[in-house]
Amino acid sequence: MTETQAREEICRIGHSLFERGYVHATAGNISVRLDASEGGGFLITPTDACLGFLDPARLARLNPDGTQLGGDPASKTMSLHRGIYAAATPFDPVTRCIIHTHSTHCVALSLRVTGDELLPPLTPYFVMKVGHVPLMAYHRPGDPAAAALVGQAITRYGWQGTPIRAVMLARLGPTVWHDSPAAAMAVLEELEETARLVCLTGAAPAALSAAQIEELRQTFGARW
Repeated sequence: MTETQAREEICRIGHSLFERGYVHATAGNISVRLDASEGGGFLITPTDACLGFLDPARLARLNPDGTQLGGDPASKTMSLHRGIYAAATPFDPVTRCIIHTHSTHCVALSLRVTGDELLPPLTPYFVMKVGHVPLMAYHRPGDPAAAALVGQAITRYGWQGTPIRAVMLARLGPTVWHDSPAAAMAVLEELEETARLVCLTGAAPAALSAAQIEELRQTFGARW
């Protein structure tokens, strides 16, 4: 993906998420890690930008060490994004995009869940497309401590043989990553839909059995 294509795709995904209610006002951010052939570094949505009305030319451009080279001021979550890329790429080298939203049902669920993960394995597509979602303790937006904890969680799950593609920042929202903006958006959509199902049921639904999860591992390569 060229830098021009990445800029256009960030704006397309941002508009889609805004139109469908996954983000609101100036909440949320999207980044792309650029290939070395494009100069490396990152693109990220500007701080306090509305994802529904992004301008490709105004996206923040940063070099590999996080120094801004152009565009509007970068999102205050850039340290979190850089930490995720650093921790995730040893397990998923093609990780190219991170999306963070304040998706309603995920945030609502984080207000009542007290365990280590946001959701149990409830549906086959949640297990296959999302996987484990660690619930991270609340930190203010942009707090470097949150980035450190997320990086540790990614490493821990990776070494356990269950690499993750999402974390849930308590009271803030989900952060997901994949090999392209479209693929990352699909993870987010499946995660928010599963959280919505739990909110709609009003009770703790039964999880898939160990045998059912193993079947998903064997058949589809699910990482659970």
